[in-house]
Amino acid sequence: MIRKMKTNPEIKIVKVLVFLLLFVGLTSCGKNTVYKKYVDIPSGVWANDNLVEYSFNIEDANQLYEVDIMLRNASLYPYSNIWIFIHQTAPDGSEVVDTLECVLADKEGKWLGDGMGDLWDNEIPWRLNYSFPQAGEYTYRIEHGMRVEHLPGIMDVGLSIKIQE
Repeated sequence: MIRKMKTNPEIKIVKVLVFLLLFVGLTSCGKNTVYKKYVDIPSGVWANDNLVEYSFNIEDANQLYEVDIMLRNASLYPYSNIWIFIHQTAPDGSEVVDTLECVLADKEGKWLGDGMGDLWDNEIPWRLNYSFPQAGEYTYRIEHGMRVEHLPGIMDVGLSIKIQE
């Protein structure tokens, strides 16, 4: 007799997330990608005091870049958009803070982006034809700017930097 083992739904979700991260990582990094990284949001609930951090090196300050914010949300996310604050620290220590609204659903409530199951991936253009002020090591810290303290349904936050074609 063969017994079928029951699987925990949380384990299935973790397996799907790992598969998606591997798939996206292996298929989307082209030769023009300078930096691309997702950071997992613990338990899929983004607290307003949880700043997601990225560090990367820019070798050519004369090059034009495209900088995108990547968000992965579950269908249980209760809003159609999310406001974020992006803190950029340059190699010389100077800091600039920018605010960006990321629209995740249309007016009828249909999720935008690429979806698989109940997860949705959005790559939001933030800076096009952008020239970094100087070459060297940059740090970006991203926090949500919504009026609630905890945002359920935000699974991952990412940053993508590509050479502008």
